[in-house]
Amino acid sequence: MPEDFRARPNVLPWPPVIFAAAWILGFALESIAPLGEESLPAWALTIGRLIAATGIALDLWAMAAMTAARTNIMPNRSARRLVTSGPFSLSRNPIYLGNTLVTLGIGLGLGALWFIPLAGVAAVLVERLAIRREEAHLAAKFGADWTAYAAATPRWLGFGFSTRGRT
Repeated sequence: MPEDFRARPNVLPWPPVIFAAAWILGFALESIAPLGEESLPAWALTIGRLIAATGIALDLWAMAAMTAARTNIMPNRSARRLVTSGPFSLSRNPIYLGNTLVTLGIGLGLGALWFIPLAGVAAVLVERLAIRREEAHLAAKFGADWTAYAAATPRWLGFGFSTRGRT
C-alpha cells in the first residue's frame, strides 16, 4: 500500500486485471472442462444476457458520471473529485458491480458456467486488492465528505459481504 493515500490508491489497476484474468480463466476452463451448458434452459440464457447487458449499462453510466465530474476512471490514479450522484448514489463501486454482473451474465448467457464462481472470486479479490485501498485514498483526500457518503451508500448494493456504512 502506498504511504500517502492522497497520491494514488494503488500502483496497479487491479480491477481490470482481475476481471480480465477471470474471463480468460473462465474461457480456458470452459474449453478444457465445460460444466454442461447444454443443460441450461433458454430462459436462463436470456436472463444471463440481460444481467450482462445491465452490467454493461451500469459500467457506462458510472464512467459517464466520472467523466462529467472530470475525475479519473482508472482505479490506480488519484481521484480529483468525489462522485456521489447517478450510479454512485446506489453503490460506492458501480463499475466493479457492473463488471461482476457482466461476468455472471457471461456465465448464464453463454452457458459458460465457470464464470459464475469466478465472478464471486473476482469480486472478493477486487474488494481486497482495490476497494479497501481506494476507500483509504478517498478518506484521506476528501475527509468528512467521504465519511458521510460512505455511511449513506452501500459498498456494493447493500447485500453480500459488504454492506451500507461499512468502510
